[in-house]
Amino acid sequence: MRATVLVIDSFGMGALPDAPSYGDEGADTAGHICAALNRPLWPNLRSMGLGNAAELLGRRLAGCEAVDDPAASFGVMAERSPGKDTTTGHWELMGIVLDRAFTTFPSEYPSFPERLISAFERETGREILGNRAASGTVIIQELGDEHVRTGKPIVYTSSDSVFQIAAHEEVVPPSELYRMCKIARELCDAYRVGRVIARPFVGENGSYTRTAGRRDFSMAPDGETLLDRLSSVGVRTVGIGKIGDIFAERGITASHHDAGNGACLERTREVLAAGSAADQFVFVNLVDTDMVYGHRRDVGGYAEAVSNIDRAIPVLCDLLDDGDVLVVTADHGCDPTFRGTDHTREYVPVLYRQRRRRPVSLGVRSGFADLAQTMCALFGAERMPHGESFFG
Repeated sequence: MRATVLVIDSFGMGALPDAPSYGDEGADTAGHICAALNRPLWPNLRSMGLGNAAELLGRRLAGCEAVDDPAASFGVMAERSPGKDTTTGHWELMGIVLDRAFTTFPSEYPSFPERLISAFERETGREILGNRAASGTVIIQELGDEHVRTGKPIVYTSSDSVFQIAAHEEVVPPSELYRMCKIARELCDAYRVGRVIARPFVGENGSYTRTAGRRDFSMAPDGETLLDRLSSVGVRTVGIGKIGDIFAERGITASHHDAGNGACLERTREVLAAGSAADQFVFVNLVDTDMVYGHRRDVGGYAEAVSNIDRAIPVLCDLLDDGDVLVVTADHGCDPTFRGTDHTREYVPVLYRQRRRRPVSLGVRSGFADLAQTMCALFGAERMPHGESFFG
């Protein structure tokens, strides 16, 4: 038995009922992309039932409408945990429901507490620049020259629970940047910061660009995840993309830190083509929709990134045996038509394809952890504390 879960990062399906408390009333990542482009989109996701999932919320995806005979079971899931960030979403997909959100920081200088910054500067031996909320692509242009001149790392945050460190690769080698991130990770645990993120960049004055050397240093999950449970009963667990970072490498048999959707999809194809003598669970994060296009509010780029995933789906399906499962879902929203540059609090789709199971409507699910519970049932593992299996 093999199950593969593709997380299209930030591919939301419409604002949750509590979205107004996050400033996200009216957000709808997939719906607004479809409306803006108003042309046929994502034929394979459509055939799986993406448009049918939208109809469960009373919405229509222009160009990706519902079909009469979907190839997958379809539904939408509401996040139970407070927040709208990568770590919260992925943890809940794997069965952890948070009772309080990760810590976020003020957008104005100084964003981070003085005690945290003082400890970071003392333990790394470097003073910092920044200490405010910013777009990563913007702040390296604003402070890049001073960083190159002084060697001081650029530290910044966003609306998410993140402590981000940017440094030029010729000034601070990536190995040193990662060392600083590990120090920050230990310091940030006391503040309940979801992620410390390394943001290396290159270039010269006026044309600094980030590299593919990003690394995320997440808090270790504060409970047992589906990955822990499956690996403990002999299921081979494979993380692709930033999955290993999000779960601090815990519960993962093989971790592939491929950068970019193309590389992650190719790695997924290779893993499935290689087969497995044991039961196998493959967990894939496809980050470009969020990192490259969602935050930069690039509607056309976001749609094309989803199209590239859409074109890969038949290739992956051809590698599945009759009992194997392919799931397509997301972790939060990042509506590229919405105000600001932040994530949006939204429902996410869930498309569950298994040849020997007749597709049905999964309805509107009350938590992402239903996916983890479904996987436990599929692999015969003990139930998780949260969630209900899609199939009872």
